[in-house]
Order: sequence, then structure tokens, then C-alpha cells
Amino acid sequence: MNNRSECREAGLKSASMRRTRIPWIGAAAVLLLTAGTVTGCSSDQAKADSCAAVSNGTPVAAASATAGPTKDLSTNPEIATGYRSGMTAVRTKTYAVSTANPVSTKAACEVLSNGGTAADALIAAQMVLGLVEPQASGIGGGSFMLYYDANTKNIDAYDGREVAPAAATENYLRWVSDADQTVPKPNARASGRSIGIPGVLRMLELAHHDHGKTAWKDLFDPAIKLADGGFPISPRMASQIADSAKDLAVDDNAKAYFLNPDGTAKKAGTVLTNPAMAKTLGAIATDGADAFYTGAIAQDIVAAATAASGGRTPSVMTTDDLAKYQVKKRTAVCSTYRTHQICGMPGPSSGGITVAATLGILENFDLSALKPDNIDRNGGKPKADAVHLISEAERLAYADRDKYIADPDFIPLPGDVQQTLLDKAYLKKRAALIDRNHSMGTAQPGDFGPVPLGTGPQPPEHGTSHISVVDKYGNAASMTTTVESAFGSFHIVDGFVLNNQLTDFNASPVAADGTPIANRVQPGKRPRSSMSPTLVFDNALDGSRGQLVGVLGSPGGAVIIQFVVKTLVGMLDWGLDPQQSVSQVAFGAANTPVTGIGGEHPAINATDKGDHDPLVQRLRELGHQVSVDQQSSGLSALQRDGDGWIGGADPRREGIVLGDVR
Repeated sequence: MNNRSECREAGLKSASMRRTRIPWIGAAAVLLLTAGTVTGCSSDQAKADSCAAVSNGTPVAAASATAGPTKDLSTNPEIATGYRSGMTAVRTKTYAVSTANPVSTKAACEVLSNGGTAADALIAAQMVLGLVEPQASGIGGGSFMLYYDANTKNIDAYDGREVAPAAATENYLRWVSDADQTVPKPNARASGRSIGIPGVLRMLELAHHDHGKTAWKDLFDPAIKLADGGFPISPRMASQIADSAKDLAVDDNAKAYFLNPDGTAKKAGTVLTNPAMAKTLGAIATDGADAFYTGAIAQDIVAAATAASGGRTPSVMTTDDLAKYQVKKRTAVCSTYRTHQICGMPGPSSGGITVAATLGILENFDLSALKPDNIDRNGGKPKADAVHLISEAERLAYADRDKYIADPDFIPLPGDVQQTLLDKAYLKKRAALIDRNHSMGTAQPGDFGPVPLGTGPQPPEHGTSHISVVDKYGNAASMTTTVESAFGSFHIVDGFVLNNQLTDFNASPVAADGTPIANRVQPGKRPRSSMSPTLVFDNALDGSRGQLVGVLGSPGGAVIIQFVVKTLVGMLDWGLDPQQSVSQVAFGAANTPVTGIGGEHPAINATDKGDHDPLVQRLRELGHQVSVDQQSSGLSALQRDGDGWIGGADPRREGIVLGDVR
């Protein structure tokens, strides 16, 4: 047998093994996962093996996880699709990547194995995610990213958030017009009013300019091949299509792509092709992001957003809005937590400040004494006292977030600096407000003197995806990417979903007392986000930032902050590995009396709304209103482990960790 035949046989054996290892993916996806990797033996085969996908954990169906509701948009932005019990951490030598879909992770891993940087891997991953997970992210949305450059030791904070059109008014989301003071039709989200100017492509282009190594054009090949050749609908995507079928049917392009001719949702395993997306990606690969922000694609976006078809209220977006979109490079929010330095995203994301404020409050308590009980691969079961303290700290941090944080180009922070809300003395005073024997229910924001801002009803934040990656050069990136709600605005143009990101603004521009709300709509403004891409460093002996030791983040709307906090506490206070920290029970609170305890977790008895679960019972005794609705986080976490890395992917979604496995 010649060398090529031997390699082909090895590849088929590998595909057969993966077919049994990853039963839910199916034969079509197995071919996708192995396509292009078996071109010869030696180094090519080694690269294929280093990025080989294997199963991890035992799936538990969503329907069997709880007897209660599985979808509460205030805490659970996408449909819950179960839990993979018993997942184990993945150990790699020099590089690792985790995304929310195995096909996307595979594409990014192969870029890394071929010498690409973390920036290169992000681009390949994002393009594939837009196909295999369009309910969560894509080129029609926006993103925030932290990038650590190992040579310069610098952190770049990239703001690729969507912006409001130049012609938008403060009442853009709540009224059709000043003359017609009725709500946009059929509602703010499904109308054109929700669509912001997409930012992710411009952001990735700038990051590639700054940190890329692989040719831009080559990074689009995996997604173009998938769009042309077809890919199977995953179970999670199928569940979301079924859940959103009524809304998808309103848009002709969405209806044709996601639904059968009789209007029913396409099922898991159905092979989708997307020639329109292949054409779009081909143009961007050849001509750069300008192909998206100017010319025919830009005209198509504006035409779709401003169309009044189906009685929808149109956007006021113009091609000039697209052509003038700018990425912002901002200063990362970095603060110390015990022996580490935590760096997050600044405004218009509230994630970095709110995560840091929560940790700064918790630093006044000994959480190491409150490790979970019965720690296993699923992270054990948290103690009620720990959940109480962490949830109370989050309430206090969210109270400040809700009042003060918005787009910093429009609304300055108190004192006009990030550190005002993170001052150690201030956070110690906030910690003193916590009663260890009873929940405060709803916290009040801190008093920073005369600040003419009101706090109105908090808009719900919805779906998203996250990518964590480290490359063999020591660079790392944490990127959270989104189209907002599941399938965004339900508008599809040229093969991709358009976001509904502007619904992250407060629809009303003023609070009940008439004071302006920080997060109100304004022309050219970016809506507040909770996305929390995070990098963790050791503290050096002199107090400066030391070695990079962690990369993490999550989707989940406003609950992202809670997901990231519980993972950081798991890794830094409780000594859990990244997989245990990600897998552990989802818990926490925004600034409401409700504390969430993820009922999808095997350690939680969610029957009868948790009435029989000791943790839930104890929290209710402490005054918490406990919800056991299933959570739908999509966490990923990578942690330095000696000379290599150890990583975890969220058992609540379909993601995996890949790299040069040890």
C-alpha cells in the first residue's frame, strides 16, 4: 500500500472512531471534522491527530433535567438543551481553543496547528460559527475581545459593538415616530429598529492587522467549504429553529433557509448548504471587510433593514452608517483579586467592571472556606452560604452597573475613570452592606454625589457565543460574539443573520423621575452589554502584572457576569480545574430578589420548583426568591498547567476544547 493510501485508510479509521465517540454529530459532521486533514502522513497526520475531536461526558436531555419551565428570557437567553454529565478537562502542550461548536473548534485548532496566531484562529472560528451556530453569532453582529500579546506583554481591548444609526432618536425603540407613538411592529426586536450597524468583521480585520500571521484570505476557506458543501444541523441549532419557527417564517430568506416548505422546522441532521453565504465570505476573503461595509453587500443589508415587508417597522440605517463604522481600541479593566490580576472589557460592556466589582466585594470574605460539597467532575454542589455571599455581592455590583455604565463616549463614569467603581475602600463599604443571615433582595447603587442619571427598567440581554484561545507563541484571546437574541432580528441577508442588538438599549430615554437614563438610545451610540471576555494573570512580587494563567468567558446575556464570576471563584478560590469550574452549578443574581440556581445540573433537584432541594430550601430561608429554571451558559475556560494548558467547555452546549493534546 502506498503512502497516500495508508494515510487515507488511517483517516477513515479515525473518522470511524469519531463517529462512535461523538454520536450526536452524525456521519456528515464526522466527514467535516476530518475533511482536509488527511493529505499525507507525517506532519499532516500529526496535525490531524492533535486536533482530533472526541466525546466528553454523558448527555442528559433537557426535558429530564427539570420539571419546571426551561426558558425564561430574563435569565436564559437561548433554549436549554441539556447537560453533559461527567466531562473531563482537556490537557494540551502549547495551544488550545474552545468554542461552542465542535466544527468551529476544529477549524480554529487547525489554524493553530499550522502556525497561526490566536487572532488567526478567532477569524476561522467566527466564520464557521456564523454557519453552524447562526442563532448566537455571525458576521451580522458584534463582538468584544481582549488580546494578550506575549511579546509586548500588552492587552488590547477591541470594541466591535454595534452602533445605532445616525438618524436614530431617543424614542427609536418605543415609538414608530414622534407623530405615531405606537410601538414598532410587530415588536421592537422583529422590526428593523432593533438592527445595529454590525461590528465584528471590522474588529477582526483590525485584530488581524495587529496580530495576524496567516493570510486573511486563507482563514475563510473552512467556512466557505462548509457553506458550499453543506453541514448537518446540530441538535442545539435544531431545537432553537423549532422554538423560533414562527418568527423565522416572517422573513422570506429565513423561512426558506431554516424551515421546510410546509413551514415546519428543519430537524437535526438535515444538511444545509448556503451558497449566498459562500459568496459573501468569498468577497470578504478577497477584498477585506470593505466588501461588507461598502458596495453590494452593504446595499443589501440596508435594503433588508429598511424594508417594510410584512408590516414591519423599518430601520433608518443607511449605507453611510455602514461605511463610517469604526472599531474602538479601549483600555482593559484590570484589578487585583487576592493573588491574581483579572482583566476584563470596559464600557460599553459592563462586564469587566461588574465582574471586578463583584470580586472586589468578595475579597472581603474567606470563600476558600466555603468550597462546594461532594466535588466531582461536575463541580460538586455549592454551599448555601457561598451562593448567598456571591449573589449578594453581585446585587451590589449590578446596582452600580445599572445606573452608571453605558457607552463611555456618551456617558462618563463617576469621576470619569473606571477605577471609581472599583476602589478597594469603596468596595469594602459595599461588602459591609451584606447581611450573612438574610438577602437584601434589591440593592441600591452607590452614592457618587450629583450624577444626573436615572435607573429605568433593565432591558433583557440575550444570546451570544464565546471563543477562548491560546497559541504556541504565548498569545491569547478571549472573544465574546453575538447577534443578541436567538437568530437576532430574524432578518437574513446574503446568507447571514442580522442582529437585534439595539434592544440592549433602554427603550425609554428617561427614568420615572424624569432624569435621563445612561443607556438610552442616541445616534451613533453603542448599547450597554454584559459580555465579559476575561484574562487572568498572576500578581508579580512587585505587584505588577505577571504571567498569563487564565482565559475565559461566556454567552448568556445579562447573566454572563454571573457565569464568569462563579467560574473564576471555582478556579481561584476553590481549586477546581477549568472543566469543573465551568460544569459546576450555575448560580447568582442580578439586582432583583431572584437568585438563579441552574436546574439542569445533576446535583440540583428541580422538581416542584426546587422545593425538595436542600440548597434551594436554605436559600429561601435566607430570603432569596429562588428560580431553578435551566441555564444556558456557554462558558469556556483555559488555565495554565505547568508548561501547558488545561481547558473546559460548557456541558450545557455543544462545545469542545481542542489542541495539541498531552
